[in-house]
Amino acid sequence: MSDINFLIVEDSPTMRQLITFALKRIQKAKVVEATDGVDALKKMVGQNFDMLFVDINMPVMDGLKFVSLVRADPAKKDVPIIMITTEGAEEDRKRALSLGASAYLTKPILIQELLQIVSQHLKQ
Repeated sequence: MSDINFLIVEDSPTMRQLITFALKRIQKAKVVEATDGVDALKKMVGQNFDMLFVDINMPVMDGLKFVSLVRADPAKKDVPIIMITTEGAEEDRKRALSLGASAYLTKPILIQELLQIVSQHLKQ
């Protein structure tokens, strides 16, 4: 089995650590971290990811703008994108899903829920 590459796009170091810790429970998981959408786009050049975890509220480039840019790239249009946010705001959720997000996680993130979403999307 080959490596499973995850990209975490999140401006909070604590949150990135928590998600990385959860993903490391998955065999062959490789995690790359980015602090905002611009940083993430740079890290995506020449590198393929199996799944992206993206915070909505970030400086420089927010998660919604980042998702729309990723979905506009034909090579990356099928990569599962899991949105992460503090709000349970319904408009944010609808907007993220309409832009092409695959799933939605609300902080505080439950590790079990995160791992369940990962396994659902990796099977597809």
